[in-house]
Amino acid sequence: MSSEPGANGRPPNTAEILREVTGIAAEPGALAERAEALLAQVERVVPFEASFIAVLRPGEGAHVAMGRHGYGDRVEGYMDGTSMLEDIELLGLTRSRRLMQNSDSPVPMAEIPGWAEYLEPAGFRDSFAVGLFTPDGRYLGVLGMHTASEPPVNEANLGLIELIAPQVAVAVDPLCSLATIAGLVQRAAAGIVLAPSGAVLSLPGLPQHRLLTPGSGVLAAAAAQLAGDGPYASFVAPLPDAEGAEGGETHVRVTVLAAPSDLRAFAAAVVLLSPAPDLHGLSRRELQVLGWLVTGASNERIALGLSITARTVEVHVGHLLAKLAASSRTAAAARALRLGLFVPSSLLGVPS
Repeated sequence: MSSEPGANGRPPNTAEILREVTGIAAEPGALAERAEALLAQVERVVPFEASFIAVLRPGEGAHVAMGRHGYGDRVEGYMDGTSMLEDIELLGLTRSRRLMQNSDSPVPMAEIPGWAEYLEPAGFRDSFAVGLFTPDGRYLGVLGMHTASEPPVNEANLGLIELIAPQVAVAVDPLCSLATIAGLVQRAAAGIVLAPSGAVLSLPGLPQHRLLTPGSGVLAAAAAQLAGDGPYASFVAPLPDAEGAEGGETHVRVTVLAAPSDLRAFAAAVVLLSPAPDLHGLSRRELQVLGWLVTGASNERIALGLSITARTVEVHVGHLLAKLAASSRTAAAARALRLGLFVPSSLLGVPS
């Protein structure tokens, strides 16, 4: 760490550190790897014996450590529980973007349970922490550093930590990483993130859609398809009549991407809507029949599910076999799964 500020009042290596942090935020890779690289840059500004970057788990009152070192098991247990969030709220870090040192605390540190019961007994004498926020102002998590002494730190260095905090937030925001993954799906027009709790979260860069609202049949079908087909699933869903009337579209493609393993504490899956694929001339009813075929249902079961006769089902099956150039029901079902050319039976309001 440089002890003297430059002519502009900031440490002379400010530009270099900003460049490094911005580069880390832009690079692909696991969040934990980015967090460790970011903590190394922070240490160039403020020396510490222990540090961490933690991100709030959606819909829950606890953080997940993205990067952390220098703490014992007892302190880490406190950090992983709900008590740390309560202390962070007491300190005001969920509302302010200012870096806070012990001496800046709005309440005596002895009244902060985490400090008095865990951190100070572990040998720490001072701390520096700054809240991390998304561009739209949502509290994301916290960057914290602890020292075994009370080193003098000039305001310029503290200002630099505040300056890089937004880029740190971008680098460790799970939703930003998921938005990058979602970008692999061409022509995606709407999307959401499904949290492990079932909560629906906004996906940066894409609007939401009425088909993706909490409790919708499409989201239920998405979760079911993902559970059965692995990390990726695709199907079509009918658009509400009024919505599809203007452009003549009757269906939309639903793509479901399982969250990578390093993001599963925050998200179960990304669900995206894009224009329907080539339907190969399949009618709305034939797409529904295909939804039952992929489950292995018999004509009688399909007839019951669609409230039509088994003879009518047989006619529809014959038509869709011809349109898909499939030699059998099994071949048609396999092709429908591969192309995402079916409406899940669960969307028809009858349990499969």
